[in-house]
Amino acid sequence: MDALVTETALTYGGPAPLLVAATSEAALRRARETASALGMRATCQVGIAAARQRLSQQAATSGIWIELDGDAGEELDLLLDEVEDRAAGRRFAAVVSLTSDLIDSVSSRMFDGGTDFLIDADQLERTTSLATATAFANTPERANDVSRDPGAERLRQLSDEVSRIAATLARLSTVPAAPDGELRKPVEGDVPDVSVETVRSVIRARRLRERFFAADLFADPAWDMLLDLLQAEIAQLRVPVSSLCIAAAVPATTALRWLKSMTDKGLFVRRADPHDGRRVFVELSREASVAMRRYFAEVGKAAVI
Repeated sequence: MDALVTETALTYGGPAPLLVAATSEAALRRARETASALGMRATCQVGIAAARQRLSQQAATSGIWIELDGDAGEELDLLLDEVEDRAAGRRFAAVVSLTSDLIDSVSSRMFDGGTDFLIDADQLERTTSLATATAFANTPERANDVSRDPGAERLRQLSDEVSRIAATLARLSTVPAAPDGELRKPVEGDVPDVSVETVRSVIRARRLRERFFAADLFADPAWDMLLDLLQAEIAQLRVPVSSLCIAAAVPATTALRWLKSMTDKGLFVRRADPHDGRRVFVELSREASVAMRRYFAEVGKAAVI
């Protein structure tokens, strides 16, 4: 793939060109179509290894779109690190589009900085994400467009909702945060016990609704992820990012955004996989765990759905 270097024939004006990096010809076509849909000039389209060199050579670019339909291993890790440096502070638009089977392969880089990740996204999601990323980026062409961008408004609403959830859980919990690097331990002390079967029965009841009504009527990814992580904590199971995205019962890209926001607010904690440096596990923070257990104790035998 890295032998592939193509210059498009697009010559019309507009913002600075977009660099496209892809793992296959088919992936390259999808990325080019997304850029064209927004009228962006994808002037350079390269393989994953060549993208890092091209980034250093290209004087002006509005950002980079990375299209993945296969794992590029160490070369991809190096490219993502380089892109993240540039995307810090949203001064550089960076979007990575990947298939769901690659989530855990790149999950260690999904949470920090300004790079946006899309998972099995349709064309509307792709164009919206690219428009939003370039709007946030500190470029003269789009610097004044952020307040009018529908994607930016959705991100603000998401942030507000996660802040509300975090504040609610904080009121239920008085346990101090564990210091960085401390190994996760079962919650101890004056905290109510919750059986794993109790939590599983709630999860089953929530999924049962989908047999009778459209699933999107009840989309509540934050609560679904909290329940899944509480269940895993009680059962002493590790939860990879891909599994938690499935538990959220919403499109994977939406789930990932919620996951990142919940992590930023201190509700979720990431743990590196000791056997695979590219993968991370997610668990409840100590405060969120205590709050969930106290919530179940307050509700008692009432249906928690």
